[in-house]
Amino acid sequence: MSKPEWLKKQWRPTEEMGRVEELVKGLGLNTVCREASCPNYCDCFSRGTATFMILGANCTRSCGFCGVTHSAPEPVDTSEAARVAEAVKRLALRYVVITSVTRDDLSDGGASEFARTVRAIRDLSPETKIEILIPDFCGDETALDAVIESCPDVISHNIETVKELYDKVRPQADYERSLNVLRYIKRHGGKCKSGLMVGVGETDAQVRETIDDLRAAGCDILTIGQYLRPSKDNIEVEAYIDPEVFERWAEYARGAGFEFVASAPFVRSSYHAEEALDDPVH
Repeated sequence: MSKPEWLKKQWRPTEEMGRVEELVKGLGLNTVCREASCPNYCDCFSRGTATFMILGANCTRSCGFCGVTHSAPEPVDTSEAARVAEAVKRLALRYVVITSVTRDDLSDGGASEFARTVRAIRDLSPETKIEILIPDFCGDETALDAVIESCPDVISHNIETVKELYDKVRPQADYERSLNVLRYIKRHGGKCKSGLMVGVGETDAQVRETIDDLRAAGCDILTIGQYLRPSKDNIEVEAYIDPEVFERWAEYARGAGFEFVASAPFVRSSYHAEEALDDPVH
C-alpha cells in the first residue's frame, strides 16, 4: 500500500539539526525522535528541540507498532538525569518532553529516574515547562506518586490504540490499566494527556469510544496521529486516514470537553507539545 501525498515529507539537513544531533551524541543521550524512527525528527531537530528518552534504549516490552529496540535492558545510569538537564539548558528549551522505554525489570518501573530528571531540569532551567510521557508502571500507584510528586507541568500516558486491538498492538499492556493510570494522574497530578494512533485496523466508532473513555478518565489533552510502520518487523498499516477524518475526530474530542486536541496525520504526542499550554482552547 503506497503512501498518499499528504504523508510524503522531504527534509534537508540544517545547521541547527546538526547542532542538536552533536549535542545529544556528545552527552550520551537517547531521543525517541531517533530511537523510534519518528517521521518528524528532522523538523524537531531543525527547530532546536528533541524528546529525550531515559532509562536506556532497550525496552522490556515488544509492542507491535513501536520502533524502539526490544532487548535486554541496560543498567540504570543515575547520572543520566544531570546530562538531560544539561542538554535542556544548552538548547535553552522553554518546553521539554521526557519519555522512556518501559522497564518492567525495575521495581518502580523507572519512576524514580523520571522524578530525578524532572528535578535536575528544574535546578538548571527553572523556567522550562516539563512534560513527562510515562509507561504504565504496571499500574503501581507508588510509582505514579513518585512522578507526580516531582511536579512536572504535564503528565502523559498514551493509550495508543482502541481496546479491541490491544492484543495485536500492545500485547503486554492493558487498556483498562492505562485508563486507571490516567484517572490516577488526573486525581493527583494535575494536567493529564494521552495519545492515540490510527490506521491499525480500528473503526470510526471505536475511535470515538476511546475518545470518550479518555475524557471520562480525566484527560485534558489529546493527540491523534497516523501510524507509520517503522520497519518490516512491526505490524502493517491497515489504512491511511484522510486528513478530513482527523479533523472530524478533533471536533468530536473538543465537543467531549478536551482542553486541547491535536489531530492530523503527522501528529505525535511530543510533536509541538508546547502548543497545548500556549493555546489550550483549540
